[in-house]
Amino acid sequence: MATPVPVLRLPKGPDPNSRGFDPNSPRFIALCRTSISSSAASDTNSEQLQKEQDARSVLREGFLRCLLSMTNKKVQFQMYENVKVEATFGASDIDVLNFQVSDLHTPIGVQKEALIRCQDVISFTFDV
Repeated sequence: MATPVPVLRLPKGPDPNSRGFDPNSPRFIALCRTSISSSAASDTNSEQLQKEQDARSVLREGFLRCLLSMTNKKVQFQMYENVKVEATFGASDIDVLNFQVSDLHTPIGVQKEALIRCQDVISFTFDV
């Protein structure tokens, strides 16, 4: 039986290559609220911040590996309003805002090619 995979959205990093997060950048403060204040620079806070960043890194890597492993596979998407659709997963954009899918089976018909907004997806499942 397939296990639902919740969608986790993490923002891109502050540099153009999305490598790491600068905890003092305005983008990080706005999009990536932490349980630790980034304005304080004590050693204990920097250690906690590093642990939190490491955890976020592991979660993001796992999610990206999941996206990679579901390429060209049938995926079932659970969406809002109890809508369930099925499609062949193609790709995701760099910001993970949209999924490109083929043969999208919806309650009202089949669409040969489509984009699914990630904001509309609650979870997705696929067979390994």
